[in-house]
Amino acid sequence: MFSNDKNVETITSLIEKFKHYLELQSEFVKLDVAEKIVRLITVFSLIAITIIASVVILFFISFAVAYALSTIMSTAWAFCIVAAFYLVLFLIIISNRKKFIERPLVKLLSAILLDK
Repeated sequence: MFSNDKNVETITSLIEKFKHYLELQSEFVKLDVAEKIVRLITVFSLIAITIIASVVILFFISFAVAYALSTIMSTAWAFCIVAAFYLVLFLIIISNRKKFIERPLVKLLSAILLDK
């Protein structure tokens, strides 16, 4: 049954095509991983730039608010009030970190990594 040359050639051809298919699949996986890594690096770079810019902006706004408050109270108390505001904001964010940080980050990463 398998001694026929045509059958042997067909099986050989099938094996060669299967090897080629596996090579193409391997190449596709490499390209897909590379694309996802580039997307992750891009997203994290944009997030880092946004955070740095926001911190700088908040720094100057904090000084402006503190100096504006210093017209009605001492400068030390004005800076203490601004610091207390940031402390309360920090505590609110920490107490709700799942809602504000973890869930959005998980959604972002799953959208990038599981994108079909």
